[in-house]
Amino acid sequence: MLPFIVRRMVAMVLMLFALSIVTFLMFAVIPSDPARLTCGKACTPQSIEANRHRLGLDEPLVVQYSRFIVGIPCGRIYTTEGAILQCPALDSTLVAGPGQFECPAPCLGYSFLEGEPVTTLITEALPPTVALAIGAFILWMVGGITLGIFAALRRGHWQDRTAMGFSLIGYSFPSFFIGYVLLYFIIFKWSLLPYPKYVPFADDPIQWLNSFILPWITLAMLYAAYYVRLTRNQMLETLGDDYIRTARAKGLPERTVIYRHGFRAGLTPIVTSAGLDLAGLLGGAIIAEQVFGIPGLGRLSVRSVLDSDLSVIVAIVLLAGAFVIVANIVVDILYATIDPRVRL
Repeated sequence: MLPFIVRRMVAMVLMLFALSIVTFLMFAVIPSDPARLTCGKACTPQSIEANRHRLGLDEPLVVQYSRFIVGIPCGRIYTTEGAILQCPALDSTLVAGPGQFECPAPCLGYSFLEGEPVTTLITEALPPTVALAIGAFILWMVGGITLGIFAALRRGHWQDRTAMGFSLIGYSFPSFFIGYVLLYFIIFKWSLLPYPKYVPFADDPIQWLNSFILPWITLAMLYAAYYVRLTRNQMLETLGDDYIRTARAKGLPERTVIYRHGFRAGLTPIVTSAGLDLAGLLGGAIIAEQVFGIPGLGRLSVRSVLDSDLSVIVAIVLLAGAFVIVANIVVDILYATIDPRVRL
């Protein structure tokens, strides 16, 4: 088991390295000009060119990439000459010496439009996104898998048709439509909950919980619809295998046959989908965060794209890609736990 995990961890490091190269090249070849974006309003061709030289954008791509990589863990913005920049962590103006601009903590670059290190922006936006993703994940996994198993055991009956109808409806509607429907009926028409307004958990746990109930339900309905169908199909496939009939012939309890033999054998594709879906949400549930006003990575990414804030966009792309890569490694390890044949 240990060599298997080591191989997967080495592969993860290589994939993260490849992701950093692809991300850097992607933003290096787009037609947008960071020197113009960070120049301000009163720009002249001379000031733009001076800003490009100051930021090191006139250096070869290899040199720029090396500075980009070093700046991720060290919190430095490398320049070719001194520059006067704001460092909010120090609450003062710093005069950078030739070659670099340093904040006292890693900053993943600096957002000139927001006036803050990217680390500060990511740190503020990540907790709401994590809370949204994990809460919705728990709801859709519990609801989707439970309904899927129930539908498989009642195949052809009205319970099966009802569960499949629910999954079809939930899978057909986009998340923003589900969110607005819940807002209209739960908040405005029936007044069952106060209007969701995000506050940090430490400030008001009750208000924090109220701000996530509807977003959790919105995402859970969307994803649970898929997991109902997936779990049902996997259960029907495994329950028809010979070893299931053998287990029943031996007189094993039906609960043991279903959950220990049938469900575990069909768990592999469910684990795959769950890991990737959770990783995707950790990168930012853009629509749900926009609908319910949650200040997470999704809203931050939308604002960064609209403002062409390349430093923040690069950081979010790297973070979201890292979530997906790590999720793949976790899924591989879970495969080996569920099915020992995978280790070979």
